[in-house]
Amino acid sequence: MKRKGDDITLVATSSMVQVALGAASQLEKEGISAEVVDPRTTWPLDEKTLIESARKTSRVIVLDEGYGRYGVASEIAAVIAEGAFYDLDAPVKRMGAMHVPIPFSPPLEDATVPTEQTVFEAARQLCSKS
Repeated sequence: MKRKGDDITLVATSSMVQVALGAASQLEKEGISAEVVDPRTTWPLDEKTLIESARKTSRVIVLDEGYGRYGVASEIAAVIAEGAFYDLDAPVKRMGAMHVPIPFSPPLEDATVPTEQTVFEAARQLCSKS
């Protein structure tokens, strides 16, 4: 648990942890309390913490710098959806790299993965404060 919150859970892996923390700071200014969870390992996966956080906040975004499909974000989203289904007010949202080849250029690479701003906007929308 990197940050406690009550309105939405942001689950982030690797470099996305800093993105999630930055988005959480922006959300705080809008009156949205974001919990940030960094699973740190995918095996074993701390399913208990993920599910408890989802039950508490009832909204979840899973962030990964890899592609959203068939990867870590999908598996984490599935674990949360199965474990907290009846407690969720919205489907679990996955945010990952765009469905394009990842560019070699660092500025272009940064443009293909979630940013603080895109996570902030998605969270506001899930919390109906858009």
